Amino acid sequence: MISVQGLKKQYKNAVVLDVEELQIPKGECFGLVGNNGAGKTTLFRIMLNLVRPTGGGVLLDGMDVSKTENWKSRVGAFLDEHMLLSYLTPDEYFETLRKIYKLSVEDLKLHLEKFQELFNDEIQGKKKYIRDLSKGNLKKVGIAAAMLGNPEVVMLDEPFENLDPSSQVRLKKLILQEKSDRQVTFLISSHDLNHVTEICDRIVLLEKGKVIKDLQEKEHMVETLNSYFGT
Repeated sequence: MISVQGLKKQYKNAVVLDVEELQIPKGECFGLVGNNGAGKTTLFRIMLNLVRPTGGGVLLDGMDVSKTENWKSRVGAFLDEHMLLSYLTPDEYFETLRKIYKLSVEDLKLHLEKFQELFNDEIQGKKKYIRDLSKGNLKKVGIAAAMLGNPEVVMLDEPFENLDPSSQVRLKKLILQEKSDRQVTFLISSHDLNHVTEICDRIVLLEKGKVIKDLQEKEHMVETLNSYFGT
């Protein structure tokens, strides 16, 4: 479904991303791990055409993401809080997205019902602006927004960061449910090895912009990653 070919990003003399080839099939829960500066967020930003590569490209079902916008309705993403409209309340934000995506009121209601456990009665109906929410609640709003409109691909950067333990468990349950029910392809970048090894079918390890390991055997993921990171 997603094909990365000869992808390179360079700033002056510094190469921050150099991925020869990467194929991500439909319905896979794909984990991306690595130390700070490994190139994880840069890779996601290039996939979303937010950053232009120095060389190579990304195809989504054969569509070059840098040359057409036809893929955008099929992809949802939350990378950081700057993707949100911070001057709105969560309710206003979801309603704005509903109109943009041309969804019915019932469609939005059904979507948000799936997130009630994760929201824990802290998001909707509070008349609180997004900019005033806690880091964890900002993340919940962003994730719910990324999954609105039934996208085929959902990209989440550090989705477990700033969430309390109960919310982390609820989010994992949500991701696995969406993957099972709708064959959603998830791309998840995270520093939390325990969470990604638990929910991901495959984990790619980036270091200094290069793919160091591509782990596809569940039983060896934890041992290999713990060994690599020295934990």
